[in-house]
Amino acid sequence: MAFKDVNARRHIGLQQLSSLALAGRTLLGPMKSCKFIVDESTNQSTLICSAVGLIENLDLTSAAGQLLNETIQAQNKEFKTGMSTLLFLVGAWSNAVLECLQQNVPVSAIVSVMSEGLNSCCERVQCLQISIHDANKELCSGSVRPDAFQSNTCQTGHDSIHPEENPQIFLYFQKDISAPEEVIPVNSCSHQEDYCNFNKCLVSPLAGFGSVASLVEPAGDKSTSVISGSRVIVSSCNKQKLTHSRYFSTLGKSHFSSQQGNFQRYFSGQAADPCECYGLGHLAMALSHGNHTNMKLLQSIVAYQQEKAECSGSSQFNIAEIVTCCLVGLPESYSCVSPGFVTLVSPEQATVIKHFEDKPLRILLMDGDLTEQYRHLGFNRPCNVRTVLEHPSLQEGRAGDLWLSSMLDILISFEVNLILVKGNVCENLMERCIAKSILVIGSVTRDVLCALAAVTSAQPVTYLTQLNASCVGSGAQVELWKACNERAMDLGEFVPVRINMRGIPLLTAVLTTAVAPKMQLIEDQFWTLMYRLHHALKDEKVFLGGGAVELLCLSHIQMLAEQPLQPANKNAVKEFHNPWLAASAAEYKSVVLQALASGWKQYLSVVMCNAAEAASELEACTSVDHHLKKAADCGSPSAYILKEFRRGDLLRGGSGPFADRREDLKVYDNVTAKTEAWRRALDLVLLVLQTDAEIITGPKRTQLLNSHVSSEFMFL
Repeated sequence: MAFKDVNARRHIGLQQLSSLALAGRTLLGPMKSCKFIVDESTNQSTLICSAVGLIENLDLTSAAGQLLNETIQAQNKEFKTGMSTLLFLVGAWSNAVLECLQQNVPVSAIVSVMSEGLNSCCERVQCLQISIHDANKELCSGSVRPDAFQSNTCQTGHDSIHPEENPQIFLYFQKDISAPEEVIPVNSCSHQEDYCNFNKCLVSPLAGFGSVASLVEPAGDKSTSVISGSRVIVSSCNKQKLTHSRYFSTLGKSHFSSQQGNFQRYFSGQAADPCECYGLGHLAMALSHGNHTNMKLLQSIVAYQQEKAECSGSSQFNIAEIVTCCLVGLPESYSCVSPGFVTLVSPEQATVIKHFEDKPLRILLMDGDLTEQYRHLGFNRPCNVRTVLEHPSLQEGRAGDLWLSSMLDILISFEVNLILVKGNVCENLMERCIAKSILVIGSVTRDVLCALAAVTSAQPVTYLTQLNASCVGSGAQVELWKACNERAMDLGEFVPVRINMRGIPLLTAVLTTAVAPKMQLIEDQFWTLMYRLHHALKDEKVFLGGGAVELLCLSHIQMLAEQPLQPANKNAVKEFHNPWLAASAAEYKSVVLQALASGWKQYLSVVMCNAAEAASELEACTSVDHHLKKAADCGSPSAYILKEFRRGDLLRGGSGPFADRREDLKVYDNVTAKTEAWRRALDLVLLVLQTDAEIITGPKRTQLLNSHVSSEFMFL
């Protein structure tokens, strides 16, 4: 028996992982570089900025590429975030393992030490977690460094709305308000005894691109202001305000009075009441990592769901009640949130809507395809049955017409006006329904069907032959979707329509752009922001962001690598106690841990370069080494990292192109999504590493022993 020497220099699987991951290097960090994906068959292009979009368009014919695709798809399916981190670490740790193999480190030692090292890191970084409750308080608190802002004085109007004693954030909805660039008050709360009381305030979100915010002392005790971009009214409890921010501004006394009547009560046109969101808007901003294109949409969604939660007692942010509708051909400023279900139909289908005249419709929901050949999952066709036709083509045509006629008769008999189908719809049946003023919409998600079933009392059916009176719902209304200028949109090939009903929990984020290749990018960014907030609320905790967690991992791994293995000392660093590793662990532990640490270092360096915090990767590495040295000299790396995070100087370079106009912004990361991305990346690398060993038995053993490639095998 022989197995191939994995220490040979041609480890193809790891090399393939490294080369594939290299393509996503620019997708790491808050300032990503987008990529164009061109379809050679149609010459159409799509703009992507996600690892999922990239990996789906790469040549993945190799086994390693297929494993990489499955790993990223699994991360995307579960978390919808963390894929770029996963992709980069796969490449970085593949290179690190290759270097270990070049130094003749046994595979058993690499697998055991790296696995134990990552587990130790995941335990160590728990000290950088902060609860959602504390994060909200810190994001609402407003103490900042005195040298970071200017001091001015400003007075607000007396007709602003005063909140209760507890600091709260009030959100209103408004269709067309453009506020001048003036003042925003910062909601401040004093919680100095908390573990993570960061002594900074939240300012303009686009770090490196916006104007620097300044503190202002208001004349009144309490005041409110309007954020023009996000349509948010924020309360202030500490007499501090921020000025000179193009993203945060307030309406003056007369301007606010004149515009107050234009506020809409959650898209319904009625007067608005304040809705508390308890800092979710600030939390989402901290989780957005500088991508604030969809912030106003998220803030509208949070406010709408928060008011509903106060009445029903449900969760204040339910991502299952959010869908998207992508409209190409409108400016991005037309993006908005609309209650109900907004979708695209053909112009022929849109002509049916004029016959409805805003009357309540009878709605039918179908959980499957609306075609003659459709059979549900698990359907068993009868065995030993053969149908003989005298004239097959003629009989088939008559059978098809008979099915169409019978299905249409069923719909007419139950007076169905609107049909939502989960799958595909027969085109011939669609045409006949249009002629009878019946609107049929296909490719509807299960969440939409469930939401409509809850408010219309409709019961989804699989086949039209199952239809009875109790399955048909009522009360739904359909209208042409109207943009912010109250005009119905006709985009030529498609027409947006809105299905709504009183009490419907669905919200549709209508995403618009005039550049067709950019639509996929906008939708990906929207869902990334939604899921980051969703997972933060689900975990009830977040990580300190901005590279703090990765820097602590790097410091911790280097400390482990420098210390000798001491199983007898309970106070020493956690031992690597795999029994089968035994003697080789002590010999190769330092080399393998340094290789693991190199992945973290590359990660931090590339993030700094992509975020324009360093002019080159060499400068970024120097900055990381500087922080590591200061953390080691401090004696407590976590305390040093926490201090630098509070100051806003963590992993900040001094020679980047935006260093002179950089803004301070608290950044948080998801806990579970980030750690799972680490584990999936290392598991994939170690899997590919271990599958390269070939066990050879039989007569070929002698042939290999006498061949010129015998040096590549170790014989047992």
